[in-house]
Amino acid sequence: MRRRFLFALTAVCSAYVLPHTVLAQAYPVKPIRLIVPATPGGTSDIFARAIAIRLQDALGKPVLVEYKPGAGTNIASDYVAKSAPDGYTLLINGITLSVNPALYPGLPFSPTKDLAAITEVAQMLNVVTVHPSLGVNSMKELVALMRKEPGKLNYGSPAVGSSAYLSAELLALKTGAKATHIAYQGTSQATTDHIGGILQIGFVNLPVALQFVKDGGRLKALAVTSAKRSPLLPDVPTVAEALGIPDYELNGWFGLLAPAKTPPAILARLQQETTKALKDPAVIEIIKTAGGEVVGGTSAQFDARIKRDTERLAEVIKLSGGTAK
Repeated sequence: MRRRFLFALTAVCSAYVLPHTVLAQAYPVKPIRLIVPATPGGTSDIFARAIAIRLQDALGKPVLVEYKPGAGTNIASDYVAKSAPDGYTLLINGITLSVNPALYPGLPFSPTKDLAAITEVAQMLNVVTVHPSLGVNSMKELVALMRKEPGKLNYGSPAVGSSAYLSAELLALKTGAKATHIAYQGTSQATTDHIGGILQIGFVNLPVALQFVKDGGRLKALAVTSAKRSPLLPDVPTVAEALGIPDYELNGWFGLLAPAKTPPAILARLQQETTKALKDPAVIEIIKTAGGEVVGGTSAQFDARIKRDTERLAEVIKLSGGTAK
């Protein structure tokens, strides 16, 4: 009797596991679409193309990069969230996934419920910079000046919810040091105005900041927004170090996702192959040149990051008063 029961139990388990195993072995049988939520040439496009080529080689099927820009990346995210959960429609997106639920009331999808994390591709830190004419030499001096004259100093970013905006508003939340946000169409003009002294403060992407910090000191670097110092600016402290606020950290990030309910075996295959791609020296160089730092890691780690940022950045957006326009 016991033997018959064990045999029956084994048969049931095998019947459940076998389809998933066969599915993983068969996948893919047709081209895969990788959806980019922006126009060609942007950071997400650069990362997508670098990964697509390696995935195509590893999986033996074309990986086609497609663009669905608009609505703060929500058009692309919603499209993928509502696509068939079969591993043939993927999304690359960034920290806007965690920010948009607070910026767009009534969002037609949930980043944490309707999308499945595959792996984090890269993260991007900002450098807190000031124009030399401001006469500020440390984060403590900057915070003191901002507290003394709230809103008098300004900074620029391409949008409410961008990593520059979030870096500044998180600083305000943690220290009470508030600057005025100036919205720009893109980062290039904001950087130009910062170098010219029109914007006194900057929260500038590391590769962009480097050239102006090291080129005759056209900008002065006070801190980096990451949890650890950057090897490219080893003498520049983190904001947390400089101010003694250990819970300050703001990195932009990009990662690969699929529709929720995509079979675990397919998600695991995609995670494994993407992780391998991110170890390729050529891919590492592409990401580095675009201003990123390779992350990789498990699906669970990326999922935890998305959920953590969604929760904490909702508070930042709420207290900043920022809205999508």
